[in-house]
Amino acid sequence: MNAVEINGIRSSVYAKNPLIHCITNPISINQCANAVLSAGARPIMAEHPLEVAEITATASALMLNIANITDVRMESIKISSDTAKKYHIPSVLDIVGISCSQLRRNYIHELLDSYIPNVIKGNYSEICALSDETYRSAGVDSHSSATLQKTLDSAVSASQKYNTVILASGKTDIVTDGKRVAYIHNGTPRLAEITGTGCMQGALTAVYLSVADGFCASVTACTVMGICGELAFHAEGTGSFYTALLNSLSLLKNDDIEKYMNSEECAVEKI
Repeated sequence: MNAVEINGIRSSVYAKNPLIHCITNPISINQCANAVLSAGARPIMAEHPLEVAEITATASALMLNIANITDVRMESIKISSDTAKKYHIPSVLDIVGISCSQLRRNYIHELLDSYIPNVIKGNYSEICALSDETYRSAGVDSHSSATLQKTLDSAVSASQKYNTVILASGKTDIVTDGKRVAYIHNGTPRLAEITGTGCMQGALTAVYLSVADGFCASVTACTVMGICGELAFHAEGTGSFYTALLNSLSLLKNDDIEKYMNSEECAVEKI
């Protein structure tokens, strides 16, 4: 993908102003809603099991996130995924914490037995855990054992197994549909200083899924989030950095994409 294509996707979102249904965690619900708004879409953060089917059915895309998982949220995610499947509503599933929790790992595999989202997203460790039952890490952050090559192999394997796009977030974001791979080098370590930036990336992926396929939506989300992190880099303190990040997301221009985009793409067989 190039800057022209990414800016075309961004422009389509602003023109459509799509409704994005997010079932996410209370830790990052505000950040995700603001990310959706900044990209030109409309968030709705409903998660009650008795209403999510109705709301998902009216949405242009669905974001599912299992961080801070609860029985209620697990039920709602299953209901919304069934609805998305029925009405062909594109979705992204963020598999937060499956590398450190057997409950989450079991739940995700059960969910994937009946529903395959357009994009499965996770950090390096989570994508490794998706492909390797024996892989474990501590906490929801990626572990150094999940190297770029190991994660790439896991992402390609999972993409081919589930016939869907895999987004592995890290220092270099990896996006693959099993046939091609994109490496997005934009970003800054400062994104790890505030909670919820990975969830925000997932929310942006859902936004762009409303107008593009899984691969293009994922590359666009990684590029936008990475560049905005870079633009906010010099803000002092974590509070100021978060404010600067939101400002960058809302003020991002086409010229910024053209100037700062740093990515490459190749066929899987050429890896």
